[in-house]
Amino acid sequence: MKITSRLTSTHIVYLVVLLTIIAGTILVAAAGRSFFSAGNISSILTGTSVLGFIAIGQTLVILVGSLDLSVPYVVSLSSLLAAGIMANQPANILPGVLLALAVAAVIGLINGLVVSGLKVHGFIATLGTGLIISGYLATNYKGSSGQAPLSFRLVGATGLGPVPISTLIMLACAAVVLLVLDRTRLGHSMYAVGGDINVARMSGIRTSTPIIAAHIICSVLAGMAGLLLAARLGVGSPTIGSQGGYDLLSIAAVVLGGTLLAGGKGSLVGTLGGVLIFAMIDNIMSVLQINPFLKDVVRGIVIVAAVAVYAGRRVVNRTARFDDTPQETVSTRQEVGA
Repeated sequence: MKITSRLTSTHIVYLVVLLTIIAGTILVAAAGRSFFSAGNISSILTGTSVLGFIAIGQTLVILVGSLDLSVPYVVSLSSLLAAGIMANQPANILPGVLLALAVAAVIGLINGLVVSGLKVHGFIATLGTGLIISGYLATNYKGSSGQAPLSFRLVGATGLGPVPISTLIMLACAAVVLLVLDRTRLGHSMYAVGGDINVARMSGIRTSTPIIAAHIICSVLAGMAGLLLAARLGVGSPTIGSQGGYDLLSIAAVVLGGTLLAGGKGSLVGTLGGVLIFAMIDNIMSVLQINPFLKDVVRGIVIVAAVAVYAGRRVVNRTARFDDTPQETVSTRQEVGA
């Protein structure tokens, strides 16, 4: 019982990662292939990149007690803007990247202002923003558009050994965000606002700042995901984000990683573990040539099982902002989702 009570949500998600690796090794070997081959590892890591970018940003938004359902449309818009500006001209790579990220930042700013200023819940605010972008995309784009030059497409096609460049970029972004959460006043404010916005306000925190910052970072990272997809496809696509279901899948990865949907408690490291689990499940089912629609069934089972485990555990409530930092016991509470 003592060992179980000391397991945090981050520990649990990486135990699930380990079990998934063991199961994947056995199942893939039964199909006559190696789970640890360079090609398979590269495939798994490639699968973590796009979802990883979006899930990192979604973690911040959920930590402040909000949600972002506009991310798939930001992904599509970013891919189209970047590919359109580049127009197969290497000299246009930087302008295309900067424009896509700037537009994504503006969308995040609008989301943050609506949530913090007008007091509209993030679910509704970002759903409305997403529908506006979706309508714009449907009106102005009938199919793929633009063309990424070869030098830009190499970002999505090359790597260091089995590790794709895109995965390294995603991990670098995760490291920066982790430092922001752990070492800066902004990061501490995000946890405080998500924990109790009224208490945070009475403590002297400008509650609008962390909410707006979280939404801007989330949208910019969704823009990064759109750039990566443009690099992989070589063109921009108006449906690539919505087809990937990155809004709900990113929220699922965050919840699977142990972050409370109510905000105030979570682990970015746990989110990355959730992303890795989904990438491995997709890879295993692809290798086994299982019906793709069953992926959603398996994802649903994993999510429900994880949240049930989190909800059924009584854990020590710590003053720490990250699960894996031991601190003095303050009180105990029922942990739901983390």
